[in-house]
Amino acid sequence: MRSARIQMAAALLATFALTSAHAMNMKQSVGGRAAKPAPHRLVIQVDQNDPGVMNLALNNATNVLEYYRKKGEDADVEIVAFGPGLHMLRADTTPVAERIHAMKDLAFPGKVRFAACGVTREGMEKKEGKPLELVPEASMVPSGVVHMMELQEKGWSYVRP
Repeated sequence: MRSARIQMAAALLATFALTSAHAMNMKQSVGGRAAKPAPHRLVIQVDQNDPGVMNLALNNATNVLEYYRKKGEDADVEIVAFGPGLHMLRADTTPVAERIHAMKDLAFPGKVRFAACGVTREGMEKKEGKPLELVPEASMVPSGVVHMMELQEKGWSYVRP
């Protein structure tokens, strides 16, 4: 009797394993062809007015985009600048303007975006007494930190160089 129970348990486990494997294969294919892998999404934080950190963030973005391009997979990268790091995206103080401009072309078919923190911009404008101009590739978000939180809540990976 004990032997029959063991055989029954083994049969159930084998059936479960085969059913699970079949279900996974079904999820990976659609209509007989392999499903497209989910896009890779990375948010990179820049919060220092340091050309080394800015260049490292751009290097990280470039490496990710090139890695997935070679694999034939999509990747999206967003660099979020806030606090002293906003200098990366300021037209008058950025030491990396040429690299930012070149990134737009490099990223295709993936996407690279540059997000500037509105809270930081407002504080800098108040302190300096003048409006700040951003590099043309940058877009404004209300809060850099909140923007990064929301991207992570949507499944984006996070890196701080």
